[in-house]
Amino acid sequence: MNQNEELSKKTIDHISKLALLDLSEEEKTKLADEVGDILKYFKKLDNLDTSNVKPLTHPIEGLKNVFREDKPWESLSTEEALKNARHKKDGYFKAPRILKEK
Repeated sequence: MNQNEELSKKTIDHISKLALLDLSEEEKTKLADEVGDILKYFKKLDNLDTSNVKPLTHPIEGLKNVFREDKPWESLSTEEALKNARHKKDGYFKAPRILKEK
């Protein structure tokens, strides 16, 4: 294992902790290898000569906005928004805690 692989494993370990994922050492190694392969591919792309390529604003020429016009309207009152909520507290939706304390 070289220094880059170790760095990738450490990065994968850090990201998995942030995402609250419990990964085995085998899974961390596999992900480190896969992420390393992806980064190697992007490094290949960095070496391409793109000096004669015109920048694109969008990959599909002539695409028009298909969304409706944004028109403001009166929103629900707090009571209306919360009337079917199973758990509420002090005018807010109450949800279970999802983050762990360190």
